[in-house]
Amino acid sequence: MNALDKALKGGILDYDEADFKLVDQTVEKNTQIINEINYQNHSIDERRRLFSRLFGYQVPNTSDIKAPFNADLGCHTFIKDNVFINKDCFFMDLGGVWIDEGTKLGPRVALITVNHGEAPTERKTLITKSIHIGKNVWLGTGVTVLPGVTIDENSIVGAASVVTKDVAPNSVVVGSPAKKIRDVRG
Repeated sequence: MNALDKALKGGILDYDEADFKLVDQTVEKNTQIINEINYQNHSIDERRRLFSRLFGYQVPNTSDIKAPFNADLGCHTFIKDNVFINKDCFFMDLGGVWIDEGTKLGPRVALITVNHGEAPTERKTLITKSIHIGKNVWLGTGVTVLPGVTIDENSIVGAASVVTKDVAPNSVVVGSPAKKIRDVRG
């Protein structure tokens, strides 16, 4: 199992591993695609084609991702139908980001799947945990979602919130750290 596979599976990666070069090579290759997305004007279809190259599968025709966009890896992001990702989002997706159908991400959302060991001697290691965003979720402007979080279906995360723990279905959460304030209306 190479470092990309280990990262997607979740757990601890030693940055000194020889096969970690594969991660660096993938980042470099995908940065070229990201630069092409961000620094040239493209139609929605052309952007979707470029994102399909970046992610490594055909992005659904019903989904739209706006530029600029940034990712550390890119190829560990998985989106379904009718997903909308607004401008200036950043996905640190080494540990895997799954976004279910009908989900909307506001501008400058950050999805972070990587952390480091707390002890100074452990900070060279990477700890990956995937993020799962359920159906019909809405993440407001500037939301940050931390490693290992699942945001369940129909939930709303208020602008500038930092999500550190799982969010139950049909919940509205806000703040840093995000806390539930009520159920979704309607």
